[in-house]
Order: sequence, then structure tokens, then C-alpha cells
Amino acid sequence: MDHFVYQGGELHCESVPVARIAEAVGTPTYIYSSATLIHHFDAAAKAFAPLQPVICYSIKSCANIHICRLLRERGAGFDVVSGGELARAVAAGGDPAKIVYVEIEQALNAKIGWFNIESEAELENLIAICKRRGQSTRAALRVNPDVDPKTHRYTSTGKKETKFGVDLERARRVFDEHGRQDSVQLTGIHLHIGSPVNSVEPYVSAIRKTLALIDELRSDGLVIDMLDIGGGFGAHYKGSEAPPATEYAAAIVPLLADRVSGPMPLQIILEPGRSIAANAGILLTRVLYLKKSGDRDFLIVDAGMNDLIRPALYEAYHFIWPARPAAGFVPKERGEATAMSGCREMDVVGPVCESGDFLAKERLLPPMQRGDLVAVFTAGAYGMSMASHYNSRPNPAEVLVEGDQFRIIRRREAYNDLMAAEQSEPGLSGNAARD
Repeated sequence: MDHFVYQGGELHCESVPVARIAEAVGTPTYIYSSATLIHHFDAAAKAFAPLQPVICYSIKSCANIHICRLLRERGAGFDVVSGGELARAVAAGGDPAKIVYVEIEQALNAKIGWFNIESEAELENLIAICKRRGQSTRAALRVNPDVDPKTHRYTSTGKKETKFGVDLERARRVFDEHGRQDSVQLTGIHLHIGSPVNSVEPYVSAIRKTLALIDELRSDGLVIDMLDIGGGFGAHYKGSEAPPATEYAAAIVPLLADRVSGPMPLQIILEPGRSIAANAGILLTRVLYLKKSGDRDFLIVDAGMNDLIRPALYEAYHFIWPARPAAGFVPKERGEATAMSGCREMDVVGPVCESGDFLAKERLLPPMQRGDLVAVFTAGAYGMSMASHYNSRPNPAEVLVEGDQFRIIRRREAYNDLMAAEQSEPGLSGNAARD
């Protein structure tokens, strides 16, 4: 579900024609719908309400501070994985008690709610730092339940052999060794099996295995009072493949409902990112040229792999369509099944100097010409947050739409921005630096 619709033959974000945004800020530009962000966050909050969860929006999916602030106003906490993301969470007004984090010094200063611990070495380091500072904190050990989320190999994190967390057997030993000391109260377990996961079964399997571990640890007298089930819920890329929040909740809530109350209640944490942000954003780009080479047709646009790397990195599918399609080419639905008589097969490519610079390959698209606007859908998550300056290309602008109004939430970068951090400091020589 999203608020990008064709009205009168042209694409609107909520009540704003995207062509009006292009006229004001140029292309390429990320455009986000506030109504879509709110809808998906509220849907998750309502579906999982029986568990009274802390919902920590995963900042890495879409990190703009204005979007973080919008979700914080809806009650979101934050899942952060770096000092920069922590700074964004704090700047957005995030409650430190509702922040889960994996790095150390800055988080201790901010007094965040939970550390997510990936390894024994990391836990031992956190314990040593807390002892040195005379400070205590809470932590959750990330556990790999050895389930297959059936997603891309680069984003599958629940198998035993992944770099994240520890396997169930090792987790038991970590709790035995470190679960009773005071500097770091190791009283939580963190899961994150992958993304996007368009099936509820891997979550059910992972949670059942983890609850068995919790029961075993508690039987030995250890305190386990938090379970973070992670995120990874799907979004609609190819059509309507992602289950709604209610379907995930229908399978997960019964497993945990009797664990959130009673003498040893579990605090449940969720970390949705993609399921909130992905369908809430598009990348708007403009056709530069049409080209034929051999038997292949190319649509060359002004957005490249540095703006949206998912197709090149993950072979990810994004529905692509003109913002003002020719008469008879307004799509009734969006996704892989969209096909209309008169479409031609084209590769949609950018201007970056790489053969891997593409947004789509062998895609059936309606007639287009130089100057036409093209929308790349489901680009709200892992789009701008993974953008780079490759080929010294400035990052796109970002725009947030609210009803019939829009505002720039990140200005388009200029060439001077690319070189600002490279200016030499007056009086600093190579010899002085070595001294």
C-alpha cells in the first residue's frame, strides 16, 4: 500500500504531481510520502499491540532526519548501527531508552536502552569499557537460530554460518560465562534472520528455537527479560508479494502473548525498516537519451547506480514507469505482471562509467522520449541511504510530501560539497602530521 497514484494520466505523490516537484528541485530526486510512512508504522504498531512492543525504526533503511522525526512523533524508537545513526536518532528527538545499538563509547555516553552484541569478543570489550568507566548497561546477545529466510544471499542473516551473532550452542556458553556479572547485564536475546522475508514461517521457527533457549537459561537461574525479534518484513517490489503486518502478527503474537505478562515478563522489541520506508519512496529521474546497440534498446536516465545501487548489488527488481505515460499506458497495477500492447523491451541504465550501472534490464516499457520523467518505485528503503559519490556525482535531493504540500528535506548536493572535506588545513604539513 502506498500513496503514489496516477490521476488524470500523471503520477501523483499524495495530492502533488511529481512533475511539479521535478520542476522545483530537478532530478534525480527521492520523493517520500508521509502518509505512506505513517500508514505502515501504524499498521505494525496496531498488529503487534497485544505484545506491547517497543518498535525501533531501523535507521539504516532510510536515514533522513526528517523521516526519523516523523516516525518518532508516531512513537518509534530507533535501531542504530553506527555513531552517525545514533547522532541522527538523538537529533530527531529519540528517547535513549528506546534505542538499540551495536557500538560502544558514544552509546554509553547517550545512555541508550540496549546494546546488541554480535560476539563474545565484543561483549568482553563492552564489559571492560564499562568497568573502566564505572558504568553499567544492558545488552542482548544476537543469536543465529539457523533458519533459512529464503531471501538474497547478501541479506540472509539467520543461518548458522553468517557473520552476525552466534549460534545457539555458543549462545548457551556465552550466557553461562557472562550472564551473571553486573557491568553488562546480559539479559536479552536479539534475532534478525534477514530481509526482505516474505514468509512468516522463518520467524515462527526462529522464535520457537529462541524461546526454548530462554527457558533453558531461566531454568539455570539466569535473567532473560527482553527478546528483540528484529525486522526484515517485506515490501511490495514485484507486485503484492509482501504479507501485511497483520499476517506476520497473526503467526508471531500467539507465540509470545503469554510471555509478556506474569512473574517473568519479556519485553518485546521489533526493528522494522524496509516494511515502513520502501513503498513510501520513489526515485524520480529523467530520460537523457534513447539508444540502440545491436539488438538491444537502452533508455539512458540521469539516475545511476550511485543513486540506487540495489539493482546492481542485489539484482533487485524495481517497477519503473513514466510519470506521464502516453495515452493508453497508465498502469492498472504495478509489478512484474504489468504488460501492455505497444511496449518495447529496454535496458534502463544510468550515466555512470560501469557496465553494472543499470536500474532494470530487458524491461517492457511504454514509448518514451528525451526529457520524459520516469519513476523508480519502492525506492524508499536502501536507496538514498546507500547512495555514493562514485564518479564524483553529487547526491540527489530528497523531498517529503504531506498532502498537497511538499518540502525539501535534503538539498541537492553541489560540486563544492564533494570537495569540502578535502581542503587542506592551513599550516599542516606532512612533517607536522608525522610529528
